[in-house]
Amino acid sequence: MLLGYNTNGFAHHDPFEAIELLAQIGYKSIALTLDHGPLNPFAADWPVHLERLKATLRRLGLRSTIETGARFLLDPLHKHEPTLVSPCEAEREKRIDFLNRAIDAAAYLESDCVSLWSGVRRDDVPDELLLERLAESLRVVLRHATQSGVTLGFEPEPGMFIDTLKSFHRLLQWIDAPHLELTLDVGHLWCQGELPIADYVSRWGPRIVNVHIEDMRAGVHEHLMFGEGEMRFAPIIEALAKAGYRGALHVELSRHSHEAPSAAKNAYEFLRPYLDHVTKGDPHA
Repeated sequence: MLLGYNTNGFAHHDPFEAIELLAQIGYKSIALTLDHGPLNPFAADWPVHLERLKATLRRLGLRSTIETGARFLLDPLHKHEPTLVSPCEAEREKRIDFLNRAIDAAAYLESDCVSLWSGVRRDDVPDELLLERLAESLRVVLRHATQSGVTLGFEPEPGMFIDTLKSFHRLLQWIDAPHLELTLDVGHLWCQGELPIADYVSRWGPRIVNVHIEDMRAGVHEHLMFGEGEMRFAPIIEALAKAGYRGALHVELSRHSHEAPSAAKNAYEFLRPYLDHVTKGDPHA
């Protein structure tokens, strides 16, 4: 396993400067949140920045994932909108277009996956209709991902239509494909009481393609610095190692951008001993 960091935790930095800083700290993977600025896939100069991004990652020996959780990139007034479950088909197509651009970026960068989520329910329709709407949207995105050789990591997100692993399992009854894998945020499991986390890691291990990690308290969806929440990380990381997970643990502390360099350093120093422990005798863990 590798330690990684999400660029959404460096909102006040140029992303290229953030990548350099994270590499200096010791991180080996970067979760690239496509957003305003140099990482905007809609910008006219995006191809130039994408080429520079590939060169930077190669020079620093970094792996990557593409994250699609920018708050106001598609709609300056409404956070995370539109989504794959938006009531209006034209709005859903905006999200699909964005995700297809993210897939193109992942293919060019040879990223481990594109991470995505369902979106929030915005209209009062039965679950079955919303599942059908989501599945139809996902089929379009999956078609492009499959053609591009890119894996999708679907993330259950508190407050969204697909919010738990239980609801993700239900979604898989509607749509399943080899390129549709799982982004597991371990804090979300703690927040929503899907416990013990190690059991869920064991159960879903073969499908996990991306991991988000932070501290959290039960019942409160707030990403906290390690040591400020209630979580115990040794069993979680040991379970990931036993499940054969070889990807990155991406620290997600978007609300710590005001202290990003120190937050990234503190997170690395907290997590590194846990990974050193599980990798003893197994350099590929």
